[in-house]
Amino acid sequence: MSSTSPPASTVVHHEMQDWTALVAPGLSPLGARRRNLVMVSEALTAAGVRHFAVRGLHDLASAVGVDDVDRERALDALAGLAASPVAYVRQVVPHDVGQHRLMDGSDPATWRRLADARVLRLAWFQTDAAGATVLGPDHGCDVEFWTRGDHGDLVGPRPNRVSLRLADAPLVPVDADAYSRLAPVPATSGSQVPTHPDMAVRLPEDVTFPIDLVYTWVDGTDPAWGRRRAETLGEAYHAESSSSARYLSRDELRYSLRSVDQYAPWVRKIFVVTDDQRPAWLVDHPRVEVVDHREVFERASWLPTYNSHAIESQLHHIEGLSEHFLYLNDDMFFGRPVVPNAFFHANGLSMHFPSMSRIPQGPITGLDTPVDAACKNNRALLERDFGPVIVQSMQHVPYALRRSVLEEMQERYPQAYEVTAASRFRSPSDHSFTSSFHQYYSFLTGRGTRGSVRYGYIQLAVPDLSARLQRLLARRDWDTFCLNDAFSADEELEAQTRRLREFFEAYYPAPAPWEAGADAS
Repeated sequence: MSSTSPPASTVVHHEMQDWTALVAPGLSPLGARRRNLVMVSEALTAAGVRHFAVRGLHDLASAVGVDDVDRERALDALAGLAASPVAYVRQVVPHDVGQHRLMDGSDPATWRRLADARVLRLAWFQTDAAGATVLGPDHGCDVEFWTRGDHGDLVGPRPNRVSLRLADAPLVPVDADAYSRLAPVPATSGSQVPTHPDMAVRLPEDVTFPIDLVYTWVDGTDPAWGRRRAETLGEAYHAESSSSARYLSRDELRYSLRSVDQYAPWVRKIFVVTDDQRPAWLVDHPRVEVVDHREVFERASWLPTYNSHAIESQLHHIEGLSEHFLYLNDDMFFGRPVVPNAFFHANGLSMHFPSMSRIPQGPITGLDTPVDAACKNNRALLERDFGPVIVQSMQHVPYALRRSVLEEMQERYPQAYEVTAASRFRSPSDHSFTSSFHQYYSFLTGRGTRGSVRYGYIQLAVPDLSARLQRLLARRDWDTFCLNDAFSADEELEAQTRRLREFFEAYYPAPAPWEAGADAS
């Protein structure tokens, strides 16, 4: 088991009380969980207390099991560990009135109150160097006291993912992140803890396949890009034309990528699909690859293109892309820790997320938006081949896609793909293959199901934008959210950009490892 020495401590203000927090470089929810688990495991190991990582029901908190006969030695070891730097402790089982509150682990009275606890939680508050983010008890390590059954087996004090009864067996090492679904597969944190072999089995609900992530991105303020677009339109290029809200870059991609680093660390690789562009802040990193349109479009004659539907129709051609992947626009963000099971079942089925919006009935008219026109075209093909009439569009949630399904769709509907890919600008003949067609096609062919995530959508051209962003920042209760702008007037953009930058820096203060100047630690 590798050592994780406690980082320096500081004092942060938490509600009405000051809490001592550890300054943790590269702070993240998964990292905070790991530090708590490893520190508890190392203390028990040093005291000679046999213990094992438990595959608990929570992804943010960890758990270790201890034989109840070792309770006294274990509590002594934990009391010593919690004294400096200060850990905070609470009783989890039984949930007695007054005992569930958070208590100072350096106070001997705390441990007297917890002498009979069946499950208790230790947690160190952890913060980044600037004190902008504080992670606390939700990421703590639970210590479970297992009793002996009639046949000498260990009996757990509460449910877990595997079994309430374990026979005596030699313990085996496991990665400290292995029992959190937030971890990459396989987990490779570099720290190990002991576990019972029955806990280390593969379960039917375990997602064990790699999941990649794809962005489409454009910096519309780039003069070279603006000239190419103007030439394609047959217009003269003017610098002012690149200020359109539709193409304005507010650095959303930087912060969306930070949200992946913080809240979806299980993503294997990230592909950023662009038109001969690269964010200035993006440095070479093995997990991030910039892919040019020329590398994915089947025909060079279809380029350049400024049609997102066309670009999306070619994403499955990315070399090295995994079978299962998420597709995001740069205005989509992860708002709190999410697990891969939110988007894919362990058997490979993808999930889709219908919105409350309805696709207008009838044929395409001049009043239809490009999105509605594409959905109507999708509907015509799907109704012809399968019967049901689709009526709902999809939420602006990361789109869970399968490469093989997209390939099959292109093989089955070559004309629809060709017409869409050849349209340099959005056209009434487009289909939306990644944001609607795939979702219904997967469902109708038995390879997709309906899912549910806690999702939010904020249109930036609203008078109470600041209040909405402040609410989101304070509650952080959306799994994913979208900050979309299609209607802002030019005079609104400067104030919006300033407000968004403040929001982004408050929500995602820690640079990702692929940003220039990021702390490599």
